[in-house]
Amino acid sequence: MASATRCLAVWLPALAIEGCRRDAVGVSQALPAGPLALTEGLRGRIVLTAVDAMAAAAGLTPGLPLAEARAIVPDLVTRSARPDRDAARLAALADWCERYSPLVGVTGAPAAGEGGVLIDIAGSAHLFGGEAALLDDLVDRLGRFGHAARAAVAGTPAAAWAVARVGPGHATPGWRAAAADIARAIVPAGSEAAALAALPLEGLRLGSAAVAALGRVGIRRIGELAGLPRAALARRYGEAVVTRLDQALGRRGEPISPRRPVPRFAARMVFAEPIGRSEDVAAALDRLLARLCRDLAEAGLGARGVDLTLFRVDGLAHRCQVGTVRPVDRAGHLARLLALHLDGLDAGFGFDAMALAAPAVESMAAVQGELVVADACAPARPVSTPLAELVDRLANRLGTAAVRRRLPRQSHLPDRAVADRPALAAPGAAPGASPGAAPDASLPAAWPVSWPDGWAERPVRLLARPQPLDAVAPVPDDPPVLLRREGHSHRILRAAGPERLSPEWWLAPERGDLAARTRDYYRVEDAAGRRFWVVRVGGHAMGRPARWYLHGLFA
Repeated sequence: MASATRCLAVWLPALAIEGCRRDAVGVSQALPAGPLALTEGLRGRIVLTAVDAMAAAAGLTPGLPLAEARAIVPDLVTRSARPDRDAARLAALADWCERYSPLVGVTGAPAAGEGGVLIDIAGSAHLFGGEAALLDDLVDRLGRFGHAARAAVAGTPAAAWAVARVGPGHATPGWRAAAADIARAIVPAGSEAAALAALPLEGLRLGSAAVAALGRVGIRRIGELAGLPRAALARRYGEAVVTRLDQALGRRGEPISPRRPVPRFAARMVFAEPIGRSEDVAAALDRLLARLCRDLAEAGLGARGVDLTLFRVDGLAHRCQVGTVRPVDRAGHLARLLALHLDGLDAGFGFDAMALAAPAVESMAAVQGELVVADACAPARPVSTPLAELVDRLANRLGTAAVRRRLPRQSHLPDRAVADRPALAAPGAAPGASPGAAPDASLPAAWPVSWPDGWAERPVRLLARPQPLDAVAPVPDDPPVLLRREGHSHRILRAAGPERLSPEWWLAPERGDLAARTRDYYRVEDAAGRRFWVVRVGGHAMGRPARWYLHGLFA
């Protein structure tokens, strides 16, 4: 079955072993000569999780208890497995593979020898001279990095994975691989069934129990399984067997799950020779920005930030991310922001590719400028260009959490009526959300045009944390006539209130007397003319002892 998808699967069977050897060199502790295996504790036993070629040749396999392994190979060298570090290595390689396509996912656990990468190359193979040239370039580069790899291209991710994982290089229709090199293969579109027919069932990613059950009735090849009635297979061996077979043959879709969302707007560049000078990097960046901003302008959109990835020839990828306080389609401003992160960048032996993407975009609707400064209570206007660019530079230099802004929140409680957010976050974004994230329904995009009743009589300044007060009131639920604060007494001459505020019903009670409690606010003035905003929590009407706090000061 022909498919428009072209997937490249890379299997890295020795990634954990290669990482162990590289770590030993990095700390100047060369491993002793001899077979090498990685171990971990499992159900009270120490078992092998990965073995090198010498250990495998001696008959050792992952899952073998260490005691049995030492009985077979007495001079076995062992090291503890590091699954987290192996997963980080695989993620770093997946980042580097984005030089070939932005749609890259990882598969399997490196520590178990199943680590790999899946790349959708349907729209990018022509940039590298075709599928064969891209495949050769990828495998050759991985070899120079010190990684043993098998790779295959097919019309489905499952078929590509099967050929890369268990394909022995049989001369079956659809298989194209050099006789002396079976580490790479290309399955032409529509030839998946023929290419998979002679491969063992393990290529379908079936569980060991299903493979054993099928083996007991003499079914050991994918071609033998494909010829059986699907309904009978599903009834006897489970729906998963039919699903895996259909995915491999293209009868059922299996999308690649990319590590990062694929951006709608992106530009990339591959260099004939590696570049390393800052001037060359800046020149290439200018070309990418010009191309990206032109596409954004044609769509009437602006970027809320850009991601720049520089791919080094040694397999590392440097990623630079910048954000903006409002949508931008000006290449010069974005170049200045990215320059803050490129100073002192370690190019190693040079960069051979660059990719630029706009992960979040927003409309760039034209806004009429005004000669008169807007009223404080008017709807929020887009930040002026000079101020926005200043905020962008400060936030990207000092850190996105260091430059913050105040946004309105739909709450009558004074300590919840204003939200503190990073300056580069969207006006309605939740805390910690990246640009383009779903807005927080409690955060309107603009300050209200008119204040609710009573807000105009609230103090301009609120205390960061309400201060406890001692208060005397003639009747428990009346305004206070005497306040004592920090050792000073204030005789109250005038009082207005109360303004009763209740918390939102969906708020769970929190620690503290003001949290999730009904409050009574009073505006009071003492004999010296000082005016305070005090709050009473509890009281006779609420069935609990009253507590008083100072929450704000009037000018």
